[in-house]
Amino acid sequence: MTTVTGVGSTPLSGVGTVRWYRPDEALDLPDRPDPEAVDPERERDRFESARDSVREDIRRAHDRAAERVGDEEAAVFEAHEQFLDDPQLVDGIEATIDDGVTAEHAVDDVFGEFVAQFEGMEGRMAERADDLRDVRDRLLRELLDVDAVDLSALPDGTVLLAERLTPSDTAGLDPDAVAGIATVTGGRTSHAAIIARSLAIPAVVGVGEALEEIPDGATVLVDGEAGEVVLDPSEGRRAAVSELDAPVVDDHVATADGREIEVAANVGRPAELDPAVARGADGIGLFRTEFLFLDRDAPPDEDEQFDAITAALDAFPTDRVVVRTLDVGGDKQVPYLDLPEEPNPFLGQRGVRLSLGDHADLFETQLRALLRAAATEHGADLAVMVPMVARVEEVDAVREQVESVAAALESEGVEYAMPELGAMVETPAASFVADALAERLDFLSIGTNDLTQYVMAADRENDGVADLHDPLHPAVLRAIDRTVDAAHEGGAWVGMCGEMAGDPDLTELLVGLGLDELSMSAVTVPAVKQRVRDTDTDAAEALASEVLACETRAEVGGALGL
Repeated sequence: MTTVTGVGSTPLSGVGTVRWYRPDEALDLPDRPDPEAVDPERERDRFESARDSVREDIRRAHDRAAERVGDEEAAVFEAHEQFLDDPQLVDGIEATIDDGVTAEHAVDDVFGEFVAQFEGMEGRMAERADDLRDVRDRLLRELLDVDAVDLSALPDGTVLLAERLTPSDTAGLDPDAVAGIATVTGGRTSHAAIIARSLAIPAVVGVGEALEEIPDGATVLVDGEAGEVVLDPSEGRRAAVSELDAPVVDDHVATADGREIEVAANVGRPAELDPAVARGADGIGLFRTEFLFLDRDAPPDEDEQFDAITAALDAFPTDRVVVRTLDVGGDKQVPYLDLPEEPNPFLGQRGVRLSLGDHADLFETQLRALLRAAATEHGADLAVMVPMVARVEEVDAVREQVESVAAALESEGVEYAMPELGAMVETPAASFVADALAERLDFLSIGTNDLTQYVMAADRENDGVADLHDPLHPAVLRAIDRTVDAAHEGGAWVGMCGEMAGDPDLTELLVGLGLDELSMSAVTVPAVKQRVRDTDTDAAEALASEVLACETRAEVGGALGL
């Protein structure tokens, strides 16, 4: 039994038969012709034609990924489409063609320069190289007339090994057939790794060259919890891992010293409800209502929203369901709403700003559906969360709007109830006034993805500043700490939703910071529950104090052993 180690990405395990995926071998370029023999105009036309085809491919990949893993994870393909229009890339390729280079060699040359630049960086910046390779390979396949390997039809029990997997590769995998994946390169926060987690495929990334010693056809075990790939695993190892995967705990869990922590799921589509139940989630910590508004020509009516909300409540009849009111704008555009074009959309009209502004009518309809749902058989645990809050006045206005809708329902003789009301803390402003918010609300929930973006002034979609978008930066951690303290002092409970909450390696820290609820992709619920049970509160608080005293990201990583 040989074991190689890497970074556990999806904390699940699987056993299967190895199939190596080597797409680069099909993209060997022909020898470069004499520059005098190259027709630049023809090569430009070939490049433009390939670009158009790839653009359509990427849009189809986006739609497929949105259906399978959700809009947030599928957003990577929007960034891929932007690469096709990046002036540095396009101008560079056209200039290279004008120097007497064929389109495929020009694409390879120019993309290669950018990939090399990102590979020389650290952390998430290095992982952007995978996104560039994804787009480059699509262009090369078009120019060389090479069909992509169909990864959606792999035999049952396949363990896919590769130098690297692109987001497109991963989004196309069938989780029922693929027992695991392992890659030579890559990190836990790469887009491919995030998509693998969403698909609940056991994954180990960044194994290094030792992975290449495992041959095609071998039997291996991929242990995404331990970060190990085991060749010819013993029966004992298989049994041990089975036990590791087994503890889906339906009941709520507590730390070793008895402090209960809710471990809930983030849900973006109705199809995600059953997997969340199956993974033992303690309800829903983030129910994104945007899915009701996307991919259609008109907004959903009150009854359609009521049905979707009650379906979520019925799926968790004894647990809390936190429904986020419409959060569009920023990176989420809805064409029929005619949202304004803004130079800085993440700093513009989104979330509650639209709900209290130009789209108050949509907000009123949504509140009517929510208050009606709160009065249904399982509606007592409904909680309503308002996104993008920056001012106390916004919360007061939302409260007034809720009371106005309740009065209207009362006058119409429509049954309703008042749900818990909370706010998403994702702006520094909300963190700074968290005490005032908590006095007015039942709960606060920290959205770490956007909070990190705004604290660090780093666009989460901008690869050029990706290394700054790090929730373990001391400034972000201190914002979380002050929010938790303020929420508790104000009498509100406080949760966290986002990628950070679902990282089992951070569970002890988050418990130590005082979070009452953690909400995440359903696949990581069992692992986080296990970590909660293994955590001692006093030790967790000591760890949190040590981390909060750190001045640099490197010191934080050292304190956490990451």
